[in-house]
Amino acid sequence: MKTPIFLFMLCSLGLGAQKYTKSDSLKGSDNVYRNFWDVKKYELTVEADFDSRMVSGSNIIHFDVTKKVKNPIFQIDIQQPMKAEVLQSNFKIIKTERQRDFLWIHAGGTFEPTKNYRIEISYSGSPTIAPNAPWDGGWVFSRDDAGMPFMSVAQEGIGTSVWLPVKDHWADEPDNGVRMKIITPKQLVGVGNGRLIKTETAGDKKHFTWEVKNPINAYSIVPNIGNYVNFKDTYSGEKGPLDLDYWVLQQNLAKAKKQFTQVKPMMQALEYWFGPYPFYEDSFKLVESPYLGMEHQSNVAYGNSYGNGYLGRDLSGTGVGLKWDFIIIHESGHEWFANSITAKDKADMWIHEAFTSYSETLFTENFLNRSDADKYVVGTRQNIQNDLPVIGDYGVRNTGSSDMYFKGANMLHTIRTIINDDVKFRSILRGLNKNFYHQTVTTGQIESYITEKSGLDLSTVFDQYLRTTKIPALVYRQKGKMLEFRYENAVKDLQLPLRINGNQLILPNEKWQQVELNSSVPVTFDRNYYVEYRKAD
Repeated sequence: MKTPIFLFMLCSLGLGAQKYTKSDSLKGSDNVYRNFWDVKKYELTVEADFDSRMVSGSNIIHFDVTKKVKNPIFQIDIQQPMKAEVLQSNFKIIKTERQRDFLWIHAGGTFEPTKNYRIEISYSGSPTIAPNAPWDGGWVFSRDDAGMPFMSVAQEGIGTSVWLPVKDHWADEPDNGVRMKIITPKQLVGVGNGRLIKTETAGDKKHFTWEVKNPINAYSIVPNIGNYVNFKDTYSGEKGPLDLDYWVLQQNLAKAKKQFTQVKPMMQALEYWFGPYPFYEDSFKLVESPYLGMEHQSNVAYGNSYGNGYLGRDLSGTGVGLKWDFIIIHESGHEWFANSITAKDKADMWIHEAFTSYSETLFTENFLNRSDADKYVVGTRQNIQNDLPVIGDYGVRNTGSSDMYFKGANMLHTIRTIINDDVKFRSILRGLNKNFYHQTVTTGQIESYITEKSGLDLSTVFDQYLRTTKIPALVYRQKGKMLEFRYENAVKDLQLPLRINGNQLILPNEKWQQVELNSSVPVTFDRNYYVEYRKAD
């Protein structure tokens, strides 16, 4: 049965085979071994051994079949050197085979749509250790300041299959959530996603069972193990009382209680702009982690040393970013964009990062004022590289440029400036979260929604900032009251009108135009557009 798998891998790569491997194509595409079944729930156990750096457990995958298939082959992702073995299933298995980062399950018989299927797979081994979490992913085995074991995993980039056998593709989230049992030594605590529903002691071990009721992206499924203590609060939100749950290292309790007071103003600001927090049923949770941070759903990883800024730095260079804790604001913003609204393909990861990076600006506006918010987002342009397009290559687990953060945020700020109506702009943001609530989406869906609701043709604006590395430049020269201008570095027929001198609208294109100003005072430009302004020679 190796032949059809091999043929599929060759066909799916197309003409650009030199750039990507067969493994990239299998990992990144909704291929014939994935597209007929839909994950409904994961029920997993996990135990991490600090001394041996090993992880083991099992995962029961509950799934439906979406179309009638006969003798299908299932692709289960589990990365080397982890081992995996099928323990039981409620359907006939002819054989299993392991090839590189995949477990192939050859099933027998006819599978009917909508019937409930399940398979239990055990796993064990020494997983990839993160060289530089969270950017270079894998497991983290460290010690806290008190010398106690402190463990977790960072997996957005590398994939959840770095340790857990799953369907490791962003387009398929377990619709009915996850139940995770974390097994720890007696002196440690295991913290997972959602709510703690059971704590048990078995010999010299403890079992902590956590449950998520909502759909969840696979890379958010993360166990945290450490010398944790817990404190709680409640936020009165748009959908009623929201449980705030905090798990921090024992020695950091006092600092956490002070720093985490920023959560309520964060929640107020982001609910105002984006709509209700998307996971009231699962609570909001900050969990101290052995790395800087990540957006794990209802289990937000926090490692910013209980200080403002980004490890004490202001990424905007303006001073504004030192007035709040970057990790609390940014990673929590992902609950709306990345966790509730998730990109189907990793190439569209800008949907996660652009909106979430802009949430920093929106929070600043509510927490401080509009002037500081504008100053902050414009200041972040110093970090933009314009090295690659923001959108990556589809079907191969490829992401575009890291400019998806700051360039993406400035694109949204530009669109907001074009719309020039914050009531409408806010309704668009809230509408996205209502219409695509708990869904996986494409760039096309997001672009179409914003274009439709704004009433403007923004297609060339999206093309300019997402699909090229060029920043449009307004080249101009002024002679008295006459202003001549045109665009350079712009996509064809770029529809990006600009306001000058506060309220005068111009519609630049690639040809020289001229307009009469109200006075001969040097023209002023609005820096809120992500546009370069160049005086002609």
